[in-house]
Amino acid sequence: MTDTVGLLHPGSMGSAFGAQLRARGHVVLWCPDGRSDTTRRRADQAGLEPEVLPELVSRSDVLLSLCPPAAAEETAAQVAELGMAGAGTIYVEANAVAPSRVVSIASRLAPMPVIDAAVVGSPPVSGKSPTLYLSGADKPADRIVELFAGTDVRTHILGDTIGKASALKLAYSSYQKVSRVLAAVAYGAAESYGVADELLVIAAKRTRSYLVETDYIPKTAARAWRWGPELEDAAALLADVGLPDSLMHAAATTLARWDSNRDERLDIAEALEALRVEGHLDNPG
Repeated sequence: MTDTVGLLHPGSMGSAFGAQLRARGHVVLWCPDGRSDTTRRRADQAGLEPEVLPELVSRSDVLLSLCPPAAAEETAAQVAELGMAGAGTIYVEANAVAPSRVVSIASRLAPMPVIDAAVVGSPPVSGKSPTLYLSGADKPADRIVELFAGTDVRTHILGDTIGKASALKLAYSSYQKVSRVLAAVAYGAAESYGVADELLVIAAKRTRSYLVETDYIPKTAARAWRWGPELEDAAALLADVGLPDSLMHAAATTLARWDSNRDERLDIAEALEALRVEGHLDNPG
């Protein structure tokens, strides 16, 4: 079955998704109004068909929003204001935005079905296969799985609750991205004192991510009273060599939430509950 997909708007990830869909015989539209020459070249190379926004919306069976996160709500608002989508059109919100923003987008676009989606992995080029996580109503989610069948984009349905896909994406990317920032400032501090090579030797001894070692969460809670002051000294080191120290202060502030759990034997659930702001639910979904 050939579908028409309106792509909003083709950056490096979006154009790669569009190329995958084109290779499966689908029609992929994009709106060139106000877009850069770089975007236009990407769209041309991916075989996307230019169309003005009203026609793009009215022609599309699926509207796939893959744009900078800051523009996600504005993009959805433009679609909602046009009010030209077909009766069976599905809107796929695939940007890295907070679950609350996806809920807001879904409310704005109602009664159009909205699927909360999240891309984890690199653009599907040169054999790379990112996963598109989906959450939302069963039939529209199954429809998106069918759309990407046979492409290099793998799909995985998380359930029917809007927000699950976005929560997974941000939970993962918050660790991945902040850990890279921490690596930069840690290396910068070591380099300033001529010990960067030694730092890399130490780091090479650990190859696993702490993100998969969840037993460290209660251990961290028990040691927070000692680690907080150490990170304040790390902040001083960074400031002394002209590097940003705000992440260290923020981490120390976070550890302070565990101050009352000094040397306690907590399980993971208890440690997380102690870390959480009072009054917030464990599972908002």
